Amino acid sequence: MTDLNIDGMAIAPGVVETIVSIAANEVDGVASVGPSATSGLRAMFASKPSTQGIDIAVDDEEKLCVSVRIDVYYGHVLPELAAQVRMAVADAVASQVGIQVASVDVYIDGIQFAG
Repeated sequence: MTDLNIDGMAIAPGVVETIVSIAANEVDGVASVGPSATSGLRAMFASKPSTQGIDIAVDDEEKLCVSVRIDVYYGHVLPELAAQVRMAVADAVASQVGIQVASVDVYIDGIQFAG
């Protein structure tokens, strides 16, 4: 993604993805965002959240279309969890970036068991 230009403000690639990653990770039941391989030791030492597994596109109406891939903890109701992730992502992007979100597609790639 190239710079996102909104009302005279340019947002660098990765900024919106970071906001999406943080918002999704804050939802109770989300184990990780992105491929499972990135949630191991590398994630513990990273200074910022992984943005792998997040895609952002701009539609014809200048709204964002977001897709996010997550792993979830066993025991959560998947449709409810996906709805919570959609709401958290849309709210975070709208409030922090100031652009409307047309859609948030949530892909549940795996289930993790709490240890």
